[in-house]
Amino acid sequence: MTRLPVLPRYGERSLADLLPSVLGALGLPGEDNALDLPRASRYCVLLVDGLGWNLLSSHPIQTPFLASLSGRPLTCGVPSTTATSLTSLGTGLPPGRHGVLGYTTRVPGRDEIFNALKWEPRIDPATYQPHPSLFERAHHAGVSTAVLGERRFRETGLTMAALRGPFRAAGTYGERVAAAADAVRAGDSSLVYVYDSDLDHTGHQSGCRSAAWRHQLVMVDRFAEELYDALPDDAVLIVTGDHGMVDIPSELRIDVGDHPGLREGVSLIAGEARFRHVYTRDGDRSNAEDVRAAWTDVLDGGRATVVTREEAVDLGWFGAVENRVLERIGDVVANVHGQCAVEYRSVFPVETKLVGLHGAISEDEMLVPLLTSAG
Repeated sequence: MTRLPVLPRYGERSLADLLPSVLGALGLPGEDNALDLPRASRYCVLLVDGLGWNLLSSHPIQTPFLASLSGRPLTCGVPSTTATSLTSLGTGLPPGRHGVLGYTTRVPGRDEIFNALKWEPRIDPATYQPHPSLFERAHHAGVSTAVLGERRFRETGLTMAALRGPFRAAGTYGERVAAAADAVRAGDSSLVYVYDSDLDHTGHQSGCRSAAWRHQLVMVDRFAEELYDALPDDAVLIVTGDHGMVDIPSELRIDVGDHPGLREGVSLIAGEARFRHVYTRDGDRSNAEDVRAAWTDVLDGGRATVVTREEAVDLGWFGAVENRVLERIGDVVANVHGQCAVEYRSVFPVETKLVGLHGAISEDEMLVPLLTSAG
């Protein structure tokens, strides 16, 4: 089940505060260790895609190693989805500043959908997201850095927008452990980032309450333990996630195609099934209230919080919002509650195949772990 809404805690206890705190713990001048991480000369950060705090906390038997680490929850950003979270992690900024506001949004200046995971259509990553990454900041301060992931992620638009660090291809668990152990020993101080996507993939395909997901979680726990054992004694291991996940039965989902009112006065619908960006026709802001009313009517019974762009900004969902980013936010934004999702099967057919979903501002989706070894 999904739980009560959880607002992002930007600047206090969010995923965007993690790497700035690591840089502070490494002793870099001017960096704020807001999360009070232990001082050390070397850090290895493992991000497990789809590892939510509530999901992890409910599976202690499958995670003896992770349960042995010092743990507390962080919030991710809004929406609770990979592209947004990885960019917040890599830049230390809330979504309203870095501008990657979901899996899909509107292409700036055009009525066309931008896919941030595939980075299509092709947009210069440095233009779309102009802020430097924390890996760049660490490198300029003399810290040895490395970004480890599957070869297919090298030089993708999202990698270049979010991380911008020296990339090392490492596909299997064994390759990642060996590469991380080598990279973390480089220089007098080091910051190594390791990414794993298999748990998220399993949750999407089989559900996060499935036997397959539990077995995959066991493998994640073993991988994290192998990684920790391979690190030198002066290194600290951090394990975190980018979002949680919920299973939504198909019979409880709504298809935009079945409700003409959801398309009235609308040019584009983007976001994800748990958090929709709705863009009015021809950028007409005057009918945003009518569009909101229509979405509120269809999603009655407390199934969604539907707000205008201005209201979403005022609520602090995206943190401080830069002017260049405003038009990427839907003229109307729908945050879906409980056991519900808003699919658009004719535009996003893959959504119908996913059992586990995320994106909304619920406790199950927003809370991610901050697990810290003693070093």
